[in-house]
Amino acid sequence: MPQPCNVVVLLSGTGSNLQALIDSTGDGENPARIAAVIANRSDAYGLQRARQAGIATQVLEHADFADRDAFDQALMQAIDSFAPQLVVLAGFMRILTPAFVRHYHGRLLNIHPSLLPRHKGLHTHQRALQAGDAEHGCTVHFVTEELDGGPLVVQAVVPVQSQDTAASLAQRVHTQEHHVYPLAVRWFAEGRLRLGDSGPLLDGNPLPATGYLINSKETPCAAP
Repeated sequence: MPQPCNVVVLLSGTGSNLQALIDSTGDGENPARIAAVIANRSDAYGLQRARQAGIATQVLEHADFADRDAFDQALMQAIDSFAPQLVVLAGFMRILTPAFVRHYHGRLLNIHPSLLPRHKGLHTHQRALQAGDAEHGCTVHFVTEELDGGPLVVQAVVPVQSQDTAASLAQRVHTQEHHVYPLAVRWFAEGRLRLGDSGPLLDGNPLPATGYLINSKETPCAAP
């Protein structure tokens, strides 16, 4: 089994993706180890999830800092104190500075609730419905200086149904997020996923521009 891979999770809210990661690392076979959870809000429920799992927590209120640069510098110091091999954004509602992103180049993952490059930014479920999309979903990607524009790792495709509302579509997408994010983190922890000079590599092979695709009708755990 590979050496443990220390992971630091950043969040701002309820932490449902954090819970999926916690659940996926409890089987004794996954080398990913969540070393700490850091939030920019003291009332983030994800902190409680972490504490219940015995994971170290820390809060850095962004309002306590003069600007984004000062906050990100303090955040980097906090993260690096846990010596992580991987940093995971799990609903961290802050736009990160270029210096922060460069510091964690190739070891910073995010999940976005759309099939990137479609619907970058906010309100993705409503925008997918308004656009008449036949398919929606979520994307795990490496983070770069371009917002929601980093190289794609894995996408889960969710069919849009005629009776869907933004809420019902969001619920099905969330279900897929809780499968594909742990999958991508495990790939990284096992040494299978890396960001090469020309893009993401899985088992040494370049991933397609769309990332590894999982149809929601498939069993996500069947992915390689």
